[in-house]
Amino acid sequence: MLFSSVTFIYYFLPATLILYYIIPQPKGDTRYRNAALLLAGVVFYSWGEPRYIFLMAAQCVSAWFFGILIDKNKTNNRVKRAMMLISVAVSLSGLIFFKYINFFIGTVNRFGTDLALIKLTMPVGISFYTFQIISYTLDLYRGEVKVQRGLLAFTTYVTLFPQLIAGPIVRYAGISREIIKREHSVPRFALGIRRFIIGLSKKTLLANLFGELVLVYKKSGDTGVLFTWLYILAFALQIYFDFSGYSDMAIGLGHMFGFRFAENFNYPYTAGSVTEFWRRWHISLSGWFRDYIYIPLGGNRVRTARFVFNVMIVWTLTGFWHGADWNFMLWGAYFGVILLTEKFFLIKKLNKAPGFINMVYMILVISIGWALFDAGDITALAIIGRMFGLGAGGLAGQQALYYLRSYTVPLFAGIIGMTPLMAKLFNKVQNRRIMTFVEPAGLVLLFILSTACIVDGSFNPFIYFRF
Repeated sequence: MLFSSVTFIYYFLPATLILYYIIPQPKGDTRYRNAALLLAGVVFYSWGEPRYIFLMAAQCVSAWFFGILIDKNKTNNRVKRAMMLISVAVSLSGLIFFKYINFFIGTVNRFGTDLALIKLTMPVGISFYTFQIISYTLDLYRGEVKVQRGLLAFTTYVTLFPQLIAGPIVRYAGISREIIKREHSVPRFALGIRRFIIGLSKKTLLANLFGELVLVYKKSGDTGVLFTWLYILAFALQIYFDFSGYSDMAIGLGHMFGFRFAENFNYPYTAGSVTEFWRRWHISLSGWFRDYIYIPLGGNRVRTARFVFNVMIVWTLTGFWHGADWNFMLWGAYFGVILLTEKFFLIKKLNKAPGFINMVYMILVISIGWALFDAGDITALAIIGRMFGLGAGGLAGQQALYYLRSYTVPLFAGIIGMTPLMAKLFNKVQNRRIMTFVEPAGLVLLFILSTACIVDGSFNPFIYFRF
């Protein structure tokens, strides 16, 4: 079930909110409302693939059970470590099988075997909820959180539908108190509505539009330089507004139900370096790999050779997390190399360079990265070559000029929207009396336009659903 769907907006969400708020919460006791959220999470997740709810249930029970064993043996490091390793292995088993088994089979087949691929569909959101479960296990093992003995509370954490399918990756440590006791208020609920509508608008009014241009390029025979750059720009804007829009909606829904989810994006395209870009893009994932992979490997408090190894391992795994294909691993390794290059050679120069130089550098580096990321059945190296005139079918064909004219306004809006300019403008005027009327009217208008796009449009995927 998509957030940007009539079913979710006009049926599922209102029904869930009504059920949630008619249930009393005596003295802040959230058990009954947690049960409502658990029921909503089960319905939401099983909407498209009901059978996979049993996989999620098994993962929840396993992690909860081993969590109790870890806590029970907290003074016996050997047993505690064994319980942690088994729990993590069980959690990873589902992700590895469903997401990567055919990749491994295909890789083996490259060496002359003819093993049959397994026909299966990947459970939606398994990459996200697996990481959430593992974060609980590892934090409990480290003594950073208290064990959750209530199966209802723990399962509510894992199946929390606002961020269940595409993040942000919410850690138990971040919402453990709110699982047990949380507060609700009209201002906070209103903030949630505002954030949800903004995210919905990003998705329906911008991301979907840029996604259509991406598809036009892939289906066209125009391999000119201009159209290739239009495609890269459109994809860069699509994936940003698609994913940041989903994160906005998830954060907004969290507010409606009394949860505070951490921010997942902070205007990454305005960063002055790739290092800074990845501190601003998909913050919850970057933080997860930093805390559970990079730092345990030694981080940067090791010799140079080991530091390089640590960075490359983390970024290759980051790429592999995004998709079971070589282009994703190449994408991750590419950014690992860029980050190392900045660390050892460029970062001081970038900090002193004029803003224009940083902007050109970022455009080139990130654009090449998105070409690798979205390679699909189009050769990434060919696309990168076309960007710089190698193997391109001319500079600017008629088709490219037509779509440049057609998408000038949306592209301009997207470029402005990926900067903090609108947020700064809003902050300057939000306390003025006229905003009492303008802001609600603007949100209503955005909601109506978004609904119209959902009803009339057929192109409405979420990119990160497949990860």
